[in-house]
Amino acid sequence: MPHQMPDIASNSSAQTEGNIDWVGMSHIEMPIMLNSADEAPQRVSAKIEAFVNVMVPQAKGIHMSRLFLRLDQLSTQESLSPESLNNVLADFIGSHDDISDQAQLSFSFDYHLRRSSLLSKKQGWKAYPVIIKATAKDSKIVTELTIDVAYSSTCPCSAALSRQLIQQSFNQSFANDETLNKQEIMAWLGTSEGIIATPHSQRSIAQIKVVLTQGEQDFTIKQLVDLIEDTMQTPVQAAVKREDEQEFARLNAANLMFCEDAVRKVKHSLNNHDYSDYWVRINHYESLHAHDAVAVAVKGVSGGYRP
Repeated sequence: MPHQMPDIASNSSAQTEGNIDWVGMSHIEMPIMLNSADEAPQRVSAKIEAFVNVMVPQAKGIHMSRLFLRLDQLSTQESLSPESLNNVLADFIGSHDDISDQAQLSFSFDYHLRRSSLLSKKQGWKAYPVIIKATAKDSKIVTELTIDVAYSSTCPCSAALSRQLIQQSFNQSFANDETLNKQEIMAWLGTSEGIIATPHSQRSIAQIKVVLTQGEQDFTIKQLVDLIEDTMQTPVQAAVKREDEQEFARLNAANLMFCEDAVRKVKHSLNNHDYSDYWVRINHYESLHAHDAVAVAVKGVSGGYRP
């Protein structure tokens, strides 16, 4: 007859008593089938964090294997959706109902979208870092969606200084020409003397965190990406031909922005949608400076995100 194996977590008392806010596991690696609105279900390679609280001061610990095995069930038998996410949180608490009444779960992964180029409409994959985090606490569930969107930002100050240099070069080149010839000027503009300076731009990242509306059937990843890329107007491209590169240069010139401009644009767009709360961090990874330019803004709701 097999011996009964000891269960220290259930049958021993804590050496030092006290409640614990969160205890569980991080960097769990699993493939997850994800449901996202307007897109086919997509398998992602996720890093997962899973936690419950300990509300019994004498409890030795939790059964981490119960959390892991429930996640394995999600990975092999289900798709991740707002509904299944809520069910997993409920099962976390149910499997520890004698010591826990809260649960938290997050999934970090790259989500791939097919994106069309600006003019040629060639398509390519773009990967967007995503975090889905849900917290069951005080009898309600709050689900957050965080997305990083890359774009190009061109400095307005640098553009103005470049224009000044071009004006100076023009004056020097045509100082003695009393009758300006259109064809001659056009030819000059196509030379290195004509465009003697170019504004500096940099790859930039908009980090967006929003609280999702309860009752959503699927995660609205593509919708949020579209909103931010349409707002910035200069999203980093996938496949490009020469006409796309030229259009990208035009869009950069038409959308000059400091990080202050960018964060205000994003705030305006998010305010026009029904997100109950949001947090925005704009990161301009400077090409002129060794440091970066950063702006942070929140919606400003009571009890919501803080900068």
